[in-house]
Amino acid sequence: MSDTQDTASRQQRVSRAFVALADTLVTDFNISDALHMLTERVVELLSVSAAGVMLVASDRSLDVMASSSERAELLALFAAQTADGPCVECVRTGEPVTCDDIETHRQRWPRFTAAAGDCGFRAVHAVPMRLRDQVIGVLTLFDTRSGAPHDDDAQLAQALADIATIAILQHRAIEHGERVTGQLQNALDTRIVIEQAKGILAERGGTSPDEAFNRLRAHARSRQQRLTDLARAVIAGTADLHELSAEAPAPGSSDGGRTKE
Repeated sequence: MSDTQDTASRQQRVSRAFVALADTLVTDFNISDALHMLTERVVELLSVSAAGVMLVASDRSLDVMASSSERAELLALFAAQTADGPCVECVRTGEPVTCDDIETHRQRWPRFTAAAGDCGFRAVHAVPMRLRDQVIGVLTLFDTRSGAPHDDDAQLAQALADIATIAILQHRAIEHGERVTGQLQNALDTRIVIEQAKGILAERGGTSPDEAFNRLRAHARSRQQRLTDLARAVIAGTADLHELSAEAPAPGSSDGGRTKE
């Protein structure tokens, strides 16, 4: 194959990789599947021996999420557990970190380079998964040959990491939005149930809605009952409305202890 054909073939593979990663932005996006695909494409496109992805956990530790080989996974786990190595430094600084030969970096990362040598790797290149100032993880390239990646390869690795980062953040934003929407809907549903119960009690007892609410709250509080459970019982007709209508709100009940809704 000529150089021109080889270049064209690589460009096609790069294009397919970007399309595949971009496809992970759809609603059925699975982080684990996407990151495993990322490590496989990195090995294919950059001709490195292995690749791995670690994401930053809520406690700022690193979780190994995907790897293209067992050796890479073991080394990534070691780095995460010992907080030593290029990948850890990459997350801390938010900048790419290269170990072009473990023999010349043993003083800088003594434990990591020893473990890398045991796994058969000679060089490591870590790329931040970052959007502006937010670093969410690291894409790490492992090679059994010494040497730093070419500039074009380093840029491609960063571009692939950027796509994955955007996909993950998009997914997290959707999940957060769904949680917030669910919480708001739950609060609204709770309010509606209480309002309905207030209306029923006010009509049956010939009182104002505010007075009905105070009676509901006093009744629930005196029996250590959730206000929403009592309100549902009123709506379902299983609550004793005569007892509720006779319930006298405790003095200062509007300012007293909170009742669980």
